[in-house]
Amino acid sequence: MRAVVCQQFAPLDQLVVEERPSPDLFPSCVRIAVSACGVNFVDALFVQGKYQIKPPVPFVPGMEVVGRVVEVAPDVTDIAIGTRVFANVGLGGFSDEVVVAAKRVMVLPDRLSDGQAATFMQSYLTAWFALVERARVESGRWLLVLGAGSGVGLGAVDVGHALGLQVIAVASTEEKRELARERGAVAVIDSRLSPDEIKEEAKRIAGGGVDYIYDPVGGELGETCLRALGDDGQYLVIGFVAGIPKLPANQVLLRNRRVTGVDWGGWAGKNPGLNDTMLAQVLELIGQGRLRPVEPTTYPLEKAAQALQDLEDRKVAGKIALRP
Repeated sequence: MRAVVCQQFAPLDQLVVEERPSPDLFPSCVRIAVSACGVNFVDALFVQGKYQIKPPVPFVPGMEVVGRVVEVAPDVTDIAIGTRVFANVGLGGFSDEVVVAAKRVMVLPDRLSDGQAATFMQSYLTAWFALVERARVESGRWLLVLGAGSGVGLGAVDVGHALGLQVIAVASTEEKRELARERGAVAVIDSRLSPDEIKEEAKRIAGGGVDYIYDPVGGELGETCLRALGDDGQYLVIGFVAGIPKLPANQVLLRNRRVTGVDWGGWAGKNPGLNDTMLAQVLELIGQGRLRPVEPTTYPLEKAAQALQDLEDRKVAGKIALRP
């Protein structure tokens, strides 16, 4: 099989594509011929040794895969060969073949293309966990989404709209802002404005202040936009692509604002059953057409390093998938 290998923690361009022996098929597992694998910002952090979890090297990055089952272990009776499935493999997804426990495989609705299916999970389950489980949002309220042109941001726009929120999307290009509008944003803001201008525009649109901020960006923008929250407003900490923000405690105290951490990955690892229920809820809304994951930009497996670099450089609107 072919796989993208991180031989040591290093810059992205040090990734290599290798021919490797096919993995053994263990009991209670299935073998999947991969047709698409999702590319996420966290994959780049893993490769460069910048993530809080550092897997032993060498390793194959990538967690979200879609493909067809080509072999099943003798004790697997509920999954047929040829079934199109999705699996979260944790690591090892940037490959043309994976072996995964049958209980971690999910049959996909026809509404999702291979590319959509390989790229929706992290973005949409993070958004669902943040807005439903952590923030317990109320329909009709105002949600400000920073970094709305990214896969994580677009997922939050889509989920927020489906939950009845009035979404303001902040993104850097007209293409990205249009994607947010298509997924239900009632207003958009150009992220090339200064942080203070973005804050004031969000307050103006929401009539004084927003109720929730979904922030995968951090940095100065996150620090400033905290002040866009109204009374009892909630700031959702998603990530820090622009650096860890220094949130002033006096601004949290003022107007009884709240700051809430969102670590979907850690929570899902400790609560697999609840996470499966959440995934089923999201897939049901996708099947109904109420959630519409974006069709990703695709790269061949050999261009994995370029795909990760383009993601880091924010050159792509929406999501990225590798096509083995």
